[in-house]
Amino acid sequence: MSKSLTLTAVLCFVAWLTATIGTAGQTQQATAAQPRFDELVRADFFAGVGGNVAALDRAMRFIEQTLAKDPGRADVLVWHGAGLVTRASHAFEKGDAATGAALWQQGLGEMNEAVAREPENVAVLIPRGAVLLEVSRSLPDAQEAKSLLTTGVGDYEKVLALQAPYFRYLSEHSRGELLFGLAEGLHRLGERARARIYFERLLSEATGSEYGRMADAWLKNPNESTTRRSGCVGCHKK
Repeated sequence: MSKSLTLTAVLCFVAWLTATIGTAGQTQQATAAQPRFDELVRADFFAGVGGNVAALDRAMRFIEQTLAKDPGRADVLVWHGAGLVTRASHAFEKGDAATGAALWQQGLGEMNEAVAREPENVAVLIPRGAVLLEVSRSLPDAQEAKSLLTTGVGDYEKVLALQAPYFRYLSEHSRGELLFGLAEGLHRLGERARARIYFERLLSEATGSEYGRMADAWLKNPNESTTRRSGCVGCHKK
């Protein structure tokens, strides 16, 4: 069984998380007088997801040290869960199904626990939602894939509601990733009417961009248009 995680998509969610929290952080993480955790861990996490095992191990050690000092931080726990899911992907790719399955379950469990702790923190919802939207593509179990995809779409919808007061001030990249993720996720769930709402909004808010082009293609022919793309559009590398 393969639960391979598309590495460029994980890099994308880290980059998008960074861009999004730049605005949201003042109302959530900074309120608790805590540093933005993504700034502390993202470089090693980027490298680790890209295949640098030593970097991923270093990032996970830092995450675990942070959790040891403050086990209640959901924004850190969700990163740990994402790291375990990444390790699970590596294990499956090497043919170690037993290790992969254990890491997979633990990683999903930690991300779910993080959201249960802070269900209205975009710094928690975005990572879980992005990971679930991506891993749901490659699961051989259709029911499990649908369940994870549904959860991921729900995370994105909640983020959109939470970001409503300042959504227009976010970068085109952040707005595009959220709206496209919602539209594409709903498309895969077979909810074409709801998908159309977000594709139309995406076309309106990102005219002339790659997001707008993809939305326009779907709106013109939803039956033949593919919404799949590798990684995010314009994803910055750090």
